[in-house]
Amino acid sequence: MARRARASRNRETNDAGIPASPHVRRQVPFFDILVDDQVEKLEAQVDWVLQDVGVAFRDDPEAVELWRAEGATVDGDIVRAPADWIRSLCAKAPSEFTQLARNPTRSVTIGGTNQVFAPIYGAPFVRDLEGGRRYGDMAAFEDLVRLTYLHPNLHHGGFVTCEPCDLPVSKRHLDMLMAHMTLSDKPHLGAITEMSRAQDSVDMAEIVFGAETMAENCVIMANVNTNSPLLVDRVVTESARVYATRGQGLIVVPFILSGAMGPVSTAASVAQAMAEAMMVCAYVQLLRPGAPFVLGNFLSSMSLKTGAPTFGMPEPVVSNYAIGQLARRAGLPLRCGGSLTASKIEDAQSSYESADSMHSTMLAGANFVLHAAGWLEGGLCTGFEKLIMDADRLGSYQKVLSQGLDVSDEAMARDAYGEVSAGGHFLGCGHTMRNYQTAFYEPKLSDSENVENWEERGSLDMRKRAHGRWTQMLKEYEAPPIEPATLEELQAFVAKRKEELPDAWY
Repeated sequence: MARRARASRNRETNDAGIPASPHVRRQVPFFDILVDDQVEKLEAQVDWVLQDVGVAFRDDPEAVELWRAEGATVDGDIVRAPADWIRSLCAKAPSEFTQLARNPTRSVTIGGTNQVFAPIYGAPFVRDLEGGRRYGDMAAFEDLVRLTYLHPNLHHGGFVTCEPCDLPVSKRHLDMLMAHMTLSDKPHLGAITEMSRAQDSVDMAEIVFGAETMAENCVIMANVNTNSPLLVDRVVTESARVYATRGQGLIVVPFILSGAMGPVSTAASVAQAMAEAMMVCAYVQLLRPGAPFVLGNFLSSMSLKTGAPTFGMPEPVVSNYAIGQLARRAGLPLRCGGSLTASKIEDAQSSYESADSMHSTMLAGANFVLHAAGWLEGGLCTGFEKLIMDADRLGSYQKVLSQGLDVSDEAMARDAYGEVSAGGHFLGCGHTMRNYQTAFYEPKLSDSENVENWEERGSLDMRKRAHGRWTQMLKEYEAPPIEPATLEELQAFVAKRKEELPDAWY
């Protein structure tokens, strides 16, 4: 009886036991780690990079010419500009915007005090307990889209949850978009690796939402990386021209390994990341003032012995806090990484690295969190069990962010003290009975039973419990409905584009 009630309740609440929401509506303060003189010194460094060092816009004469025409100082492909002008251009980007989902109840608001969790992006490999480590394929990709759709603690589909390496590079984006648009009705990202693929993404989004809706709303976004240090390549600028000129969102993330793509200094790397992202934001606003933009940060320390990135370390944790403050001062939504780890499997290392990384991302106020679940091997591998384990933990973060400490009259429970005498217990009192279903977060994967019950159920560790959950989720999956005419038009578009494109594997 109790289990039946819980299953019914979960249709109205998420895994944190709070009213279901398409994203996190933050109720707790941001964690600001910097004092005023530190902020001023960092912003002065950002301004110095913009004005005196400059950022290269390479292999895209059209982008360089736009900067020249607008009055920037251009030396070859190096663009320098007054910092106050760059900041005034960045101020044209909305501090908060909504990305529509195919299902309107799943639309997400990005910026302000809102936080959106999305899964890992870009891994060529996948891993699970039964299949082991292997190259990603379309079957794995579709299952990951289904799991992301099903999990209430993931608000956004991302895009490349794994690379479907069994499909030609030139065509796989079409199948990936089709999967996101039909197997899920959550919002998602589009392709960026080549200008025509970005255009396909925008064109398919127009089929789903209609030209009129798309003209007035953000319905798809793209995630791109600068080529740190201080280089913006044509993948970024061409993606900006496709997405931003149509009023669609662009997430720009400098990927900096301190000591390699940035100085071996967290402060200098944070300032460099701000400068690179702000230059692209300014470029986007030159293309279309008011186009949605998300400033990203992916800063990692590295092993100076091997060159390998390290995650969950104190330096990138501090960078999340610092860039959160700087992004809010610039009035821009922020994207940070999430449950990051260098571990190869879901072990103790993956747990503490992912927890430290995600916790700082949460407190720093990242509005869009890519890699919130599923990340293994420094991002080379998507773990099916890891996806479910991380997403399970996101429910805990969501409750902290959405509720903080409830000090309402009901939370103070004064009537309970009238029922319970000194030395008694509160288990059966009226206050407990009114609130027991939502009082505490109950993670679905943690086992808090006694050891005898645990052994009776097979002595399953967390990885095995996660495996059981995701396989059961897929058995119960039902695709969200889609208008037959929309589906037919999408299928016709994909078929036509595949006929036009030759197979290419690189």
